[in-house]
Amino acid sequence: MKQAIEKYLKNVFGPPARLLEFKKLGAGVHGTGFLIEVETEKGKKQYVIKDLAPEGLGHDNPSDRASVFLWALDNYNSLPKHIKAIDVIAQHEDGSIHSIGGGKEYFLLMEKAEGVNYFNDLSEFSKKEHLDEMDVKKIRLMTSYLAEIHSMKKDSKTLYRKKLRDTVGHGECLMGVFDSYPDGTLEYGEMAEIVKKSVEWIAKLKPKYKRLSQIHGDFHPGNIWFNPPTPPLEKGGKGGFEIDFVLLDRSRGPWGDPADDITALTINYIFFSVKNHGDAIGSYLEGINLFFDEYIKASGDKEINEVVAPFFAFRGAVVANPIFYPELTSEQRKLIFRFVHNVLDDDGFRLEKVNEYLR
Repeated sequence: MKQAIEKYLKNVFGPPARLLEFKKLGAGVHGTGFLIEVETEKGKKQYVIKDLAPEGLGHDNPSDRASVFLWALDNYNSLPKHIKAIDVIAQHEDGSIHSIGGGKEYFLLMEKAEGVNYFNDLSEFSKKEHLDEMDVKKIRLMTSYLAEIHSMKKDSKTLYRKKLRDTVGHGECLMGVFDSYPDGTLEYGEMAEIVKKSVEWIAKLKPKYKRLSQIHGDFHPGNIWFNPPTPPLEKGGKGGFEIDFVLLDRSRGPWGDPADDITALTINYIFFSVKNHGDAIGSYLEGINLFFDEYIKASGDKEINEVVAPFFAFRGAVVANPIFYPELTSEQRKLIFRFVHNVLDDDGFRLEKVNEYLR
């Protein structure tokens, strides 16, 4: 494969291009990332090639995986702060690699992200009783960013309802995640109850298609990479150190309800608090309250708490999945499932009831 990649790079960057390094960066449930370093006439450049696991989560056929990467190529570059996708490449039966077209396997070539993902911050919350200044600054930065991208609206009843449908039925969403659970994790009957309750919520939300907005689609901590803090550029600048972030892996359509992004992040304050403390307390409870407060303030979306339930069901299924988070105990998983049931059973999400939802 290394020789095939070098040949492809010579076609892209010209004959002088030389592959200096090709190594595996890491693997997740969805797939594996590889670092490539190439020397070109303009100097050394680093890129990442990503593949997708060929089974489960709706990626079972080569065409399924190709569609994910082709979507990424179409949409990564249109979202502010997102890393750029360069090309979609295909590996043919003879081992050669070309730009997409009739390929047997597919990979995504994209920029290499720098920084530390937000999972690191959430882990550090366990050592704090309260949020510090940098924690607050990061939450405000994320919520103002989401409010900005969500301000771009699209008038499409069809797209809104497709996104609602996908939240329950897509191979990467609620039903697909449940299908990936190892047998015995959760009774099939309870999975069905959660799905049925979510479908009932989808029916409630169908009339709200005017909420259709530009979204990231997978705004979870692993996809949010913060740069190291730097001093203000101007002398005497206020506000301490400057921070910023870059995003990875925009997914499952550029349009949807803002609740998709909000729950993708905020479920983690609950998840990490349950994992570390058994309920929602301390910095984690402050975090989820601040996130919702700042987002509503920045976006003006007074309705967000009334629409998050089915999206929390999907995200709850994700964090309770032993394939994704094997360190969670069965009792901790039960708390997450109780949270999901209780949020679905309420007529709207109430921040002051977070710990009641866990009971």
